[in-house]
Amino acid sequence: MAELHPHINFNGNAEEAFIFYKSVFGGDFSKTIRFKDVASEAFPIAEQEAEKLMHIALPIGNTQLMGNDVPEHMGRTNEEENRSKIFITAASKPEAEKLFNGLSTGGQVEVPLAEGSSGAYFAMFRDKYGIEWMISYEP
Repeated sequence: MAELHPHINFNGNAEEAFIFYKSVFGGDFSKTIRFKDVASEAFPIAEQEAEKLMHIALPIGNTQLMGNDVPEHMGRTNEEENRSKIFITAASKPEAEKLFNGLSTGGQVEVPLAEGSSGAYFAMFRDKYGIEWMISYEP
């Protein structure tokens, strides 16, 4: 069966964002590659890009949240887009509350975490890095 691994582009603050995500989800990064690590004559890296992240991965359950910084010469990532959200299915109500409280800190809540008519707990929000999330727990 195929696996999905969300990948997020950042405008130079991927490391800060992933340290924040690690504080919410726990665990350790499975991979961290900086642009300087892949620099060569064939792939020159500007000095101001050297410490930025080319790739980072944080295992969460059976998947990984991955991301990178977009090099300046490629333009900026639109942090106000409304095209996609990362959907999390929590294993319990306390886990849903922990994830919502952690990830939404400093962000914009569209739908607060609450029990709906079907009995499911659900929330929808944009975190402080502009990434959109949905959290659900169905007892």
